[in-house]
Amino acid sequence: MSSRHSLTFTALPAQIDELGHVNNAVWVQWLQDIATAHWAAVAPAAHQAAYVWVVTRHEIDYRGNIAVGQSVTATTWIPDPPRGAQFDRCVEFVDAAGKAIVRARSTWALIDRASGRLHRVRPEIAAGFYAG
Repeated sequence: MSSRHSLTFTALPAQIDELGHVNNAVWVQWLQDIATAHWAAVAPAAHQAAYVWVVTRHEIDYRGNIAVGQSVTATTWIPDPPRGAQFDRCVEFVDAAGKAIVRARSTWALIDRASGRLHRVRPEIAAGFYAG
């Protein structure tokens, strides 16, 4: 079981590509935005001060898109327990009709801010995100 976190994103004119819909790079930015918002919402201040997350891999499936002024609701969750310094994060973007138009699974690694090194995701760090 994991906690879920949701945000709504609305496409701005600067985020639209020559095809008239959200540029793929914007979807990646939104992946980062919801991941960091989830961390900020759940992690204690001491953990936020001590650690930072970096993405090591994205796998994204695009099944639709939105145009300027349209919105999507993104929901993120951690499907599996951490593995050492890493865990995977899933994100699903749903349009106004309720259709999942973008799905992603990303791998994130925990970095100790003081040393700049990988840090094992201990149970107390994972507790707010994954309660397996």
